[in-house]
Amino acid sequence: MSNKVILVVLDGLNYQVARDCMGYLNGLIEQKKATLYPIQCELPSMSRPLYECILTGVPPVLSGIVNNQIVRLSNQESIFSLAKSQGKVTAAAAYHWVSELYNRAPYDAVRDRFTDDESLNIQHGRFYHWDHYPDEALFLDAESLRQQFNPDFS
Repeated sequence: MSNKVILVVLDGLNYQVARDCMGYLNGLIEQKKATLYPIQCELPSMSRPLYECILTGVPPVLSGIVNNQIVRLSNQESIFSLAKSQGKVTAAAAYHWVSELYNRAPYDAVRDRFTDDESLNIQHGRFYHWDHYPDEALFLDAESLRQQFNPDFS
């Protein structure tokens, strides 16, 4: 049997709001089907540096991704590169900064918005670049990737 991992990042969600407002997830915790852990955030607490930190385990001060304006590929091993090197299938429905960190930089919407390329660290991607992109659309993108490609890590 193969275990699959789905990582959901809710950018800007603090621990107290998660505890107080995420009833379904709290129900999973009560049924021992999920776990909630408080963590100490790395600094700076900005999106792109923390995407890099979450996906590589390397703090911003060491990765060099220290603000949202740094546009380059990551120079660290990521969960995507490690999974790909083991012959696993990777996918992501994410903000375009994730594509820039692990696939190609700078992001080109025509080329990168819909990515299906086995040679890339994120082999199957649905990336968006609009700040107002609805969460519902992103969750549909993710579920489409899951159903179509059955990724090992997404």
